[in-house]
Amino acid sequence: MTESKILTREQAIQQADVWRTNGEQIVFTNGCFDIVHLGHIDYLEKARSLGQRLILGLNTDASVSRIKGPLRPVVNEYARARLMAALEFIDLVTLFDEPTPLELIEAVRPDILVKGNDYSIATIVGADFVLARGGRVETVALVPGYSTTALIERIKQSF
Repeated sequence: MTESKILTREQAIQQADVWRTNGEQIVFTNGCFDIVHLGHIDYLEKARSLGQRLILGLNTDASVSRIKGPLRPVVNEYARARLMAALEFIDLVTLFDEPTPLELIEAVRPDILVKGNDYSIATIVGADFVLARGGRVETVALVPGYSTTALIERIKQSF
């Protein structure tokens, strides 16, 4: 059941500790994932390929609204979490409401931190923490032409 992959922060910390004890490399990424599209799927598959387990930090509805504006998210956090958990290459989904995922990153202590190549290592929140622990920070190539904002604009233009 997909809901079993949606964990509280405390549960996520415990699960990450189990995986770490088993010698599995933990990859972490985060985002809003409001309207899932090819760009998201490609990005998350690439992130997962960098280690044995993928933890997704998912912005809460309130967090998405603060970042993207009052009309977002289009899809609520429960539905977004279920959709993300349904993806076979995501092992765990946990929500965060803080302005950045730094506290969550510090809590789960991933071996590998991943963002899209629209970021540089210097601008990735949590990079310093992961690197200081001996981990890696990676950027993965994004599929050109795919973004939720662009998709919403295209939908609006079709009416």
